[in-house]
Amino acid sequence: MKRDTPSNAITEKVSLVHGGSDFFDRLEALIADARSEIHLQTYILEEDATGTKISNALKKAVSRNVTVYLLLDGLGSRALSDKFVDDIKSSGIQFRFFSPLLSSNSFYFGRRLHHKIVVIDTQTVLIGGINIAKKYEGTPSEAPWLDYAVLIHDETTARHAKSICHYYFFKKRKRFFEKTVSDEPNNPTTTTLLQNDWLRRKSEIQKTYIKSIYTAQNEIIIVCGYFLPGKKLTKALEKAAQKKVRIRLILSGVSDVPLVKEAINYYYAFLLRNNIELYEWNQSILHGKTAVVDQKWTTIGSFNLNHLSSYASIEMNAGIDSKPFAENYQKHLETIISQCTPITSESFRTQNNVLTRFKQWVSYYIVRFFEILLTYLPYNRFLKSILK
Repeated sequence: MKRDTPSNAITEKVSLVHGGSDFFDRLEALIADARSEIHLQTYILEEDATGTKISNALKKAVSRNVTVYLLLDGLGSRALSDKFVDDIKSSGIQFRFFSPLLSSNSFYFGRRLHHKIVVIDTQTVLIGGINIAKKYEGTPSEAPWLDYAVLIHDETTARHAKSICHYYFFKKRKRFFEKTVSDEPNNPTTTTLLQNDWLRRKSEIQKTYIKSIYTAQNEIIIVCGYFLPGKKLTKALEKAAQKKVRIRLILSGVSDVPLVKEAINYYYAFLLRNNIELYEWNQSILHGKTAVVDQKWTTIGSFNLNHLSSYASIEMNAGIDSKPFAENYQKHLETIISQCTPITSESFRTQNNVLTRFKQWVSYYIVRFFEILLTYLPYNRFLKSILK
């Protein structure tokens, strides 16, 4: 699989970043080049070789008098040892957990900090779906999880990203919604940072997805490892399919959450009935959350097309209006599709007997129940807070 090299992409204003060494090499280089301030917020940072490498890079930045703010989710990064956390704090890194499980905010169990973003010197933003752990970087013998990010060199976008990082300070900032346009007249690129934090009344990613699907004219490619869309997104996909828009979904053939995989398989019958093409990636776990519409618009980030991302978690995506970027990314996705296993109506019927379908049905409704429950908990607390 061809990957861009950091040296080539670092000169571009908006560039695609692949999971694996591409992402982590760039991240290390960005941290090493930081001169004044770093904001790093992610769902998972693991206490392994990759997590240690990045935390050491942050410590070195502090030794150069760079101010470093590190915010990790209290659930996703709960396995970190006290020794590891104390070492981070003693180095001078400004560190916090978002909504620790054993705090007064534990009622927010369903509302997690799920975005993955790095802001360097209010000049550069690295945003995507890649957590900081060895499984996302890979080893010589084991492929990294399939995932993506986007690197943006732009002061306006970086200021927007920094304003979003208010979650570290537990303060509500004013909404900042700006677009960034390339200076090249023959190669216009517009990037927008999109947020989803339903409790803060922000559903920008979900609304943009729905609008893009409804207005699609020719083709949609979606990459999603945890694909269980709600009624609004399902209806949008159905309407697009009825308009003869070609829809291709790249989904996970192997999953780190088997119950969710079974639930997704139950959804296949609906998708196939609507002539939506399904492709399963089996070479590693698929963790990406991206889409390309009409080879013009691309989104890359942390937002899964499911209930939790829409109504519970804090998510962030980059929306990129750029025909050259979309065309190049789609070429890459065509390569990924060629390495996938296609799921057809015939193969689905052959591989799924009555007992298998019943298992999928049970899994689907179990997953949906817990998604709704985890969404209801923060929703209920939100209602109580505004009714006081």
